[in-house]
Amino acid sequence: MAATLGLSMLFGFGSAFAGAPDLNDADEVEAFVDGVVKPLMQKEHSPSGIVAVMKDDKIIFQKGYGYIDVEKRIPVDAETSMFRPGSISKLFTWVSVMQLAEQGKLDIDADVNNYVSQFKVKDTFPGQPITLRHILTHTPGFEDGALGYLILNDAGRIMPLAEALEKYQPTRVVAPGTRVSYSNWATALAGLIVANVSGEDFNTYVDNHIFKPLGMTHSTFAEPLPAELEPFMAKAYTYGAGKYKETPYEIISNFGPAGAAAVSAPDMAKFARALLNGGAYDGVRILKEETLNQMLSEGFAHDPRARGTGLGFLKRDFGGPAFENFGHDGGTTIFISHFGLSIPNDFMLFSSFSGPGAGPVHQAFVENFYDEFFPQELPHVEPPADFQERGQKYAGTYISSRNSYSKVESILRGLGSVAVAVMPDNTLMINDTRYVEVGKNVFRQVDDNDQVIFQENDSGEITGYVFDGMGVMQFYPAAFYETKGYITTVVVLSLLVFIGVVVRLCLQWARYRGLEGAAKKAYNATLAVSLANILFFVFIGLTLAGGMQALFYSIPGTLKLALVFPILALLATLYHLYTTFVVWRDGEFEGVWPRIRHTIVAFVAVLTVSFYYTWNLIGFNYFA
Repeated sequence: MAATLGLSMLFGFGSAFAGAPDLNDADEVEAFVDGVVKPLMQKEHSPSGIVAVMKDDKIIFQKGYGYIDVEKRIPVDAETSMFRPGSISKLFTWVSVMQLAEQGKLDIDADVNNYVSQFKVKDTFPGQPITLRHILTHTPGFEDGALGYLILNDAGRIMPLAEALEKYQPTRVVAPGTRVSYSNWATALAGLIVANVSGEDFNTYVDNHIFKPLGMTHSTFAEPLPAELEPFMAKAYTYGAGKYKETPYEIISNFGPAGAAAVSAPDMAKFARALLNGGAYDGVRILKEETLNQMLSEGFAHDPRARGTGLGFLKRDFGGPAFENFGHDGGTTIFISHFGLSIPNDFMLFSSFSGPGAGPVHQAFVENFYDEFFPQELPHVEPPADFQERGQKYAGTYISSRNSYSKVESILRGLGSVAVAVMPDNTLMINDTRYVEVGKNVFRQVDDNDQVIFQENDSGEITGYVFDGMGVMQFYPAAFYETKGYITTVVVLSLLVFIGVVVRLCLQWARYRGLEGAAKKAYNATLAVSLANILFFVFIGLTLAGGMQALFYSIPGTLKLALVFPILALLATLYHLYTTFVVWRDGEFEGVWPRIRHTIVAFVAVLTVSFYYTWNLIGFNYFA
């Protein structure tokens, strides 16, 4: 990850030529971590953070940064302060599943509906049921989603896990086992299965079979947070107008097994010790060694050259192939965390940062840490001279498999599309990062060891690509209408034409008032279709002005109102098409140009309605 080398040199920690510092030297580790974390937390407005490093069964370094309570100036206590690890919570769910599997109480290759009595997973692909193995490897084939229901800020909206899963069941978009796509819903379903099979609710099960046996006294899935743990919790803050503002404790209970945990660094170290020691810690065994080995050796990858998923654990590229990094990262709307493990190195890194600056601090710290203490050789690779022509088969626009396909948020699929282009220097540009060919369909970042591996079919056509060490998503070729360029073109053209109609009306009001009969009806149709579309974009703008965080918590009234207008636009467009026919049939308006202008509006109206249809904007397609 040489892209972070500039950061290392900027802050004065490490050198490309100095060799790896001593990870066993607590002072060296502290100097490095302080050098990254302190200035970035201040710059990016992250009020609290925690870092813990364990090597050879010993805590080498453990330190808190910032304040768990900004107003009261209560500092982070490395021993007791609690953070939200987000999707790292899933590891407790996966261990719970495998505990029951090794006891013979469930079969990870059986239809999950065998273990769900409260409702049924829809039989979208007859004869291809979803199994726990699919869920453990994120290959059940569900669409993804989050807006308005995944994370809440109101404990009053908590419902029983089974009820939430039935209400928010996502659409199955591909057959199970064919494409990796991260799924919070499926993970929560695994948690429900744990509860159904064990006879204990999920939170109680994890407490009784993981937390208590390992002595994890500052860890819980309970929401709201139990009163006895509240004094230890790092509070959630946003930042604006030069100050931090406290926000409510995030509620993930409706999908709790996917991300509801709150943990301390020492507790995560105890969990890590068990995973690094073959499933046991301090005389307590939470998994058989063969079960843990199964979780690490079995899994799914789109390409054998890419590190994908184990049975639950994610296999990462940090530290290089020999490091064998596994674990998970996680994020809520407030916290972003990392939990990385290496059995060959008997190593753990746990970190968590909060606030609006959590993302930049997390990314800079984690990547720089591995680069500093586990550096990899970066051989120079010369781009092949004949790549310019051969490389065109990789060029195009791609979208992530982790997306919505049936709800209003599906438009994020197109807005998040990724451009891949062949550069004049015979490298491949992916999202502003250059890659050089190092093997058949394999590319390495020019200034880093990160790799991209493309897949192709029997005809040699590219069907997608994956990032080595990012095994929870695949990128596949986008249709023309799924590209940012097309979306931008439609939106800009729509606004130009429809706003132009309104402006023209204002400038020629007297002429409009003088129209009669079919000509007046035609102009009214143009005005109606223009206003309906303009008002949609106005209310979408107001919705986005409230920020994405608010959209995670609930569907705002502005969005609900915005979705009225595509319906009106559809009706107005149908009427406008009728008036277009009448205008040409009866020769309405004075001359051909006004009829052409009317027809252009009809064309743009149809184009815009098709845009609404494509992105599920006609109707109220959201979970609430």
